[in-house]
Amino acid sequence: MTSHKKKLLDHLQNEVFCRLGSSKTHGVGVFAIRPIKKDINPLVSWLDGREIKFTQAELKHLPLAVRKQIERFCFYDVKKTLIPRIGMNAMSMAIYLNHSKKPNLRLTKAGQFQALRAIKKDEELLIDYDDAFGEKHYF
Repeated sequence: MTSHKKKLLDHLQNEVFCRLGSSKTHGVGVFAIRPIKKDINPLVSWLDGREIKFTQAELKHLPLAVRKQIERFCFYDVKKTLIPRIGMNAMSMAIYLNHSKKPNLRLTKAGQFQALRAIKKDEELLIDYDDAFGEKHYF
């Protein structure tokens, strides 16, 4: 068996915990496909998670539909918009984590997710956007 095949099997055995599904919280959400122990990162990804910073002026000439997609799925404030280096046609499931003031997941300072408690199979994974991103969110 090749080393890549072994690495992928290990990933499937030890790092795949989630699926996307219809959320009662908001639209699409991330759900556990099996129990997740406290302190586990259930969203380990091999995708390059780095982002590139853009100003609004740099993005204003993009098609409106693309700008709306960026607004929906990328972090932005008045000074900058952060867009994944991998582009917009491949994303981590983490982009579908919904907000809750009673989260079961947190984003660490190192940029990794961590289960705050044991999460049951079929339970939606939720983060507190205010805590994760350092600002108030209103819905």
